[in-house]
Amino acid sequence: MTAERFHALVAAYGADRRHWPEDERAAAEAFAAAHADVAAPALDDADALDALLHRSPTPQVSMALRDRVLAAAVTASGRAGRTGRVWIDRLSLAFGAGWAVATCAGVAAGVIMTANFAADAQADAVLYQASLLGVDDTEVLG
Repeated sequence: MTAERFHALVAAYGADRRHWPEDERAAAEAFAAAHADVAAPALDDADALDALLHRSPTPQVSMALRDRVLAAAVTASGRAGRTGRVWIDRLSLAFGAGWAVATCAGVAAGVIMTANFAADAQADAVLYQASLLGVDDTEVLG
């Protein structure tokens, strides 16, 4: 445990050691015991801040305000969601159609080229067998 990590733990979780992460709690306590000159001021500052936070009143939100905020969020998300997403939906549809056309074109090109390559290979085999002179030199066409 370094001094920087100890200060980060105290700043994030406060002076109460029960709030510190369990996997780092033992190392932080050992650091505080070994380096009291570094740890004590940080713990004192965090303890004072914790005391101020505990004394502050908890805000109470009225149900009317809560309902107004939720209603405003629903209407705002409905308006912004549809108007902002229309062009995204259209763009997604166009990209999807483009990928489908490209895939079909690739398949068609592959079928056409394969047929031409197979025809050329068969023609070469026929010409080769026709050029053979002896019966024992002939091969069976595949």
